[in-house]
Amino acid sequence: MADLFDKLSEFTVAKEAMEMGIYPFFRALSDSEGATATFEDKNVVMLGSNNYLGLTTDARVRDAAIEATRRYGTSVTGSRFLNGTLELHLEADRRLADFVGKEAALVFSTGYQTNLGTVSALLGKNDVAILDKDAHACLVDGVQMSRGTMKRFKHNDVEDLERVLSRVPADAGKLVIVDGVYSMGGDFAPLPQIVEICKQFDARILVDDAHGIGVAGGGRGTSAHFGLTDQVDLIMGTFSKSFASIGGFIAGSADVIHYVQHHARSLIFSAALPAPNLAAVLAALDIIETEPKHVQQVWKNAEYMRKGLKRLGYDTFNSQTPIIPVKIGEQFRTGLTWAALIEEGVYTNPVVPPATPPNQALLRTSYIATHRQKHLDRALVAFEKVGRNLDLIPPAAAV
Repeated sequence: MADLFDKLSEFTVAKEAMEMGIYPFFRALSDSEGATATFEDKNVVMLGSNNYLGLTTDARVRDAAIEATRRYGTSVTGSRFLNGTLELHLEADRRLADFVGKEAALVFSTGYQTNLGTVSALLGKNDVAILDKDAHACLVDGVQMSRGTMKRFKHNDVEDLERVLSRVPADAGKLVIVDGVYSMGGDFAPLPQIVEICKQFDARILVDDAHGIGVAGGGRGTSAHFGLTDQVDLIMGTFSKSFASIGGFIAGSADVIHYVQHHARSLIFSAALPAPNLAAVLAALDIIETEPKHVQQVWKNAEYMRKGLKRLGYDTFNSQTPIIPVKIGEQFRTGLTWAALIEEGVYTNPVVPPATPPNQALLRTSYIATHRQKHLDRALVAFEKVGRNLDLIPPAAAV
């Protein structure tokens, strides 16, 4: 007779990595959201944060959260459907809709819940979701929770998208789902081509812009970056990146948002976002709207590092944004590289199979507006030393 826990004995890879001293996950950071951090008593340049605009350390954002705590307390203790909606929620709904150029928006407690609730609410049993192969896991989970059917197309391959759509029954409701900026590759979705194909097949479009909001299009996201806001049906964003908080939102037409509001189980059956988090979001939004220097600086920092890493001889894939992956290849070697960079004072995020294809493990680096030249140069020196020692780059490479 099978025991549910039999599978536990087969899962050994994490313990093996721990024994070798190269296990990178679930290890504690302190002071982790600035340009530098403390990792197990070592000062490191933080290249592993999604805090793109550096606003988690902005005094105005912190003060807004503190004041909201004093006024509203630490929790709303209820769902937005009932007692959990505050005036702050409604203000955030209105302002975020206006910010991304849509009629209405709806704030959820996490980004994951936003996609889970929106997708599962909209897809019925006769509907088909067509997802990019690299679309975030919460989008896949949203489809699986719905009664709809899921199809996939090759990453950023518009010809494959057209092929998949051509095989979907004409009478089926169709929702094409893409990330605006892909969280591992740092590349944009080719929205102009995707929009044209969706028009051809009467498909709706949802853009998960978790990593684009606050960064692309002057902060207004990937749809704004391409000038296609009016032609994208749904725009999703999160607060745990550029907005210095946690939570997420979906924006679209008023009718669609009204429907999602009354059918998204992850909204209706979860406690609402607390006031301190909302206040932080609103303060961050104030800064993004009035101080474009933050967005400009993160792009400047990213371009400096992209050029520097390529000059050293690293493969940064097709990165176009402040997310810059560095190809290492073999999984074990990736762990060694991560550990060696830590020793040199640089924190990165290792990404290994199955999150990547076999032999394409990488280090994910990301950049923030509060990185200074000295931080970036320190990181490049570390990448050069480690790269040479582990034969990742040509011996003659120099910063």
